[in-house]
Amino acid sequence: MKKSTELITKQKKHLWPNQILYYADPLPLDRGDGMYVWDVDGNKYLDFFAGILTTSVGHNNGRVRQRINEQLDKLIHSSTLYPNQAHIEYAEMLAQITPEGLDTFYFGASGTDADETAVLMAQVHTGNTEIIALRHGYSGKSQLAMTLTGQGAWRMGPVHIGYVRHAMTPYTYRALGGLDEKSFVQACLDDLQDVIKTMTSGKIAALIMEPIQGVGGFITLPPEYMEGAADIARAHGGLVIIDEVQTGFGRTGTHWWGHQHSAVKPDIMTMAKGIANGMPLSAVATAPEIAQSAVGAGLTISTFGGNPIACAAAIGTLEEMMESYTPARSAAIGQLLEDGLHALAKKYPLIGEVRGRGLMQGVELVSDRQSKAAAPQHANAVMEAARKTGLLIGKGGMLGNSLRIAPPLMAAQEHVEEALEKLDLAFAHVQESV
Repeated sequence: MKKSTELITKQKKHLWPNQILYYADPLPLDRGDGMYVWDVDGNKYLDFFAGILTTSVGHNNGRVRQRINEQLDKLIHSSTLYPNQAHIEYAEMLAQITPEGLDTFYFGASGTDADETAVLMAQVHTGNTEIIALRHGYSGKSQLAMTLTGQGAWRMGPVHIGYVRHAMTPYTYRALGGLDEKSFVQACLDDLQDVIKTMTSGKIAALIMEPIQGVGGFITLPPEYMEGAADIARAHGGLVIIDEVQTGFGRTGTHWWGHQHSAVKPDIMTMAKGIANGMPLSAVATAPEIAQSAVGAGLTISTFGGNPIACAAAIGTLEEMMESYTPARSAAIGQLLEDGLHALAKKYPLIGEVRGRGLMQGVELVSDRQSKAAAPQHANAVMEAARKTGLLIGKGGMLGNSLRIAPPLMAAQEHVEEALEKLDLAFAHVQESV
C-alpha cells in the first residue's frame, strides 16, 4: 500500500469529514523547500498556492527557521498576561509598514480571530451594532465569521447573527444587466446605501471588505467602489474594516497592503495567513484612540495571541519581505504571471477572465465566453491536470469555477515560466476534452 493511501485511510477514520480535500485522490504533503513541496510518495510539485497564500517567503525558509529555533531555546509560551519580547518586538516592527496611524495591534491565532476582534472593536468604539459585509466575501469559520461570509456554501448549519447585512459586490465580470464597469460600480454603491437605509437602523458599526475577495475567486474590488463604500459607511456612523488576511504583506504588488491600490484609509485592518510563513498568528491594527475604547469595556486576555514562537516566525518573515521579497518585486514578478495568463486566455476559450493584482491572480473558467456560463467542471479538471504536471494551484468562487494562482512571494521568473508551461499543458488537455 502506498504511504499516501495509508494516510488517507487514517484521516477518514479519525478526522472530521467536513474538512474538504483537494483532488479526487487527496495529496498528503511530506516536506517543502523554497518553491517546491513533495508528497509522502516522493512526488515533487511547484507550489503556486502557498498553503492558501500563507507560505509567504517559501517552504523551510532558513531565516524563519532560525528565528523559531532561537525562541524555542528561550520560551515557548506565556499568554498575554505576561509581556514577552518577541510579541513587543514584532509589533514595533510591523508598525513600520502599516498605514500611518494604524500602529497599535491585537494579536490572535487566525484570520477568523482577527475579523471577530475587528468587528467587536468597531461595535465598542462606535456604540453601534450593525455590520455590513459584502456578498461573495469570506471571513472564517466561527459563527460570526460564517455570518459575515457572503457565500452559503461556507456556512455550516443554521448560522445567522442578526446584526450582519450583506451588500452587493462589484463583481464586474458578472455585472447585472450587462452594465459597464463604471455604471455597475455605481449600482453597487446605490445598493449599499439601500441596504443601510432599509435593513439597518441607519447607524452602523462598520463595513468590512477584502480588497480582493480570496475565497470569492479573487474578485478584485475597483478602487472607486472601495472609496465610495468607505464614504457611505462613515456617513452612517460606521468604521471601515479592511480585511488584508490574503492581500497583505506586499502580495498584490507595489504596496504593502491591498487597499493601498485605492485612496481608502481603514480605521481597522486585519491580517493573518502570510504574516508568519505558516505559523498560527493574526493581527488587528488600528489607531490608539480606537484601541483605547476597549479599556473598561470588559476584561480580555488571549492565551495564544502573541505566542513567542509565532511572533519570532513573524519577525523572520517580515525581515525576509523587507530585504528580499518587497512589494515592488511582487509587482514585477506578478506582471510576468499576469501577462502569461492573458496569453493563455487568447489560446483557450474556456478562460473567461484573468483578474487580480501582483502575485494574486484569478482565472475564471466558462463553458462559453458569450454567455459566461460558469464551468466548475473545467476548474476541477484543470486542477487535476495541473497536478499531474507537477503544479499545485487553488480554486474558489461561489460558482466554483475560478482558479486561484498565488505562489510564495519568493517566486522568480523561472518559476513563473515553469508554472505557465505546466498550465498550458493542463488547459490544452481540458480544452481538447470539451
